[in-house]
Amino acid sequence: MRRTSASLVAGALVATLAWASSPTSPATALDPSPGVADLVQDINQILGDSRLTVGRAAVVVKSAANGEELYATDAGKLMTPASNTKLFTSAAAAETLGLDYRFDTSVLAGGRRVGSALTGDLVLRGTGDPTMLAADYDALAAKVADAGVKLVTGKLVADDTWFDSVRLGQDWAWDDETAYYAAQISALTASPDTDYDAGSVIVSVAADGDKVKVTTTPETDYLKIVNKATVGAETDVLIERQHSTNTVVITGTVADPYDEWVAVDNPTAYSASLFRKALTKHGVRVLGPTVTGAAPANATELTKHQSMPLSQLLVPFLKLSNNMHAEILTKAMGRKVSGQGTWSAGLKVTSDFAAANGVKVLNLRDGSGLSRRDGVTPTSITQLLLAVRGKPWYQTWYDALPIAGNADRFTGGTLRNRMRNTPAANNVHAKTGSLTSVTSLSGYVTSADGEPLVFSILLNQYLSGSPKDIEDKIAVRLAKFSRANPDNTVQLRSETPAADSPDLECSWLKPAEC
Repeated sequence: MRRTSASLVAGALVATLAWASSPTSPATALDPSPGVADLVQDINQILGDSRLTVGRAAVVVKSAANGEELYATDAGKLMTPASNTKLFTSAAAAETLGLDYRFDTSVLAGGRRVGSALTGDLVLRGTGDPTMLAADYDALAAKVADAGVKLVTGKLVADDTWFDSVRLGQDWAWDDETAYYAAQISALTASPDTDYDAGSVIVSVAADGDKVKVTTTPETDYLKIVNKATVGAETDVLIERQHSTNTVVITGTVADPYDEWVAVDNPTAYSASLFRKALTKHGVRVLGPTVTGAAPANATELTKHQSMPLSQLLVPFLKLSNNMHAEILTKAMGRKVSGQGTWSAGLKVTSDFAAANGVKVLNLRDGSGLSRRDGVTPTSITQLLLAVRGKPWYQTWYDALPIAGNADRFTGGTLRNRMRNTPAANNVHAKTGSLTSVTSLSGYVTSADGEPLVFSILLNQYLSGSPKDIEDKIAVRLAKFSRANPDNTVQLRSETPAADSPDLECSWLKPAEC
């Protein structure tokens, strides 16, 4: 799913071989009822898959009705959760910011009005809105023109001081720096479409006669395109931004249209470029250059744009596992609670929220799970899943989780192609997670008896292809669980998905539509 350096592969190999010397012991039934004993036996056999021989598996299943532990193996072991981290971030955001929370993007006048002229600076100030599109910056520019401003004698000031200037997570892989799913975090940013991948641009290539045509969404000259691609019999093209620049080099051959989501360098400057272009379009001339800085204390608001409320943002955030939403919300929580839009302040809010709700053993380094130093236990995840069921915002949050087997992209999300035509379909509401040698699935399922269950499955340090089918087998088995009527029809031996089946590992990656 992600490119991995040789050092990371070597580290994973050492760790997995060390783990192989002390294999996980199978769980035993705590409840003597035949249904529970049968469930434990089946999950143990599912986890006996050879792909996990050198890997680590930590699994917990509990009844949401009374908290009873139905299954546990390595329940207290610290594991890399990948995007299961978003369960903590999203829940803390719902609690701390509230479902009505909105991001404001404002335009302010930093000087006096003299007729149609503003004698001073024009300020674009952001608070982190990940849903800002080029069309939204255009609408702000139109409102400036409608307010009668035609000339700005000063500068265009991009104010991104709501957050700090640290753009990338300190543990993120260097070779992900240009990837849309690891885009830079800023209080001023822009998304290319309504998936709201903040800080990225879609670069598209298509054969146009004997040449390759390149376009961007939105249309922008912020990126420098170096097109070395040629028209060929098949599409085998690489679209890659050079590190720490905004130069995008395109190589290879193009037959069919192809899109690549590319993270920009410095989303503040990118957003300001979109706004400045829109001002020109609407007849507003800015004489000075574009700079970054804080708005003057006496600046007055000309207009502003408000984002959708958090209740709606949770849908693309959780359904599509949007990393940038997680990090922006983390800094937004820090800003609200301590006045500091930093990772450290925001992560403290999330950790404090978890602790206040009885969650133990939590080590968070970011809000999305991109960091390999994030560490949770399956017990801590199930503790969270149980605790939030009593929250006033729970139903909205629960509905925003991916739903197994539901083909609608904004309903099924990253689970839309998984567990179809099984008892888990339209039943399991859970968060997925993927990194190289890491996969996770944690959430809710209703048993065959109608008993609500919570579960957490964390698989780490395997060297094979993605074992997400193991997660699916466990989730389906939980959907068939009955205390009174043991089920022996579950397929116990794991197998690699068929070659023509969707690539389960890339269920949230673009441009793949898994």
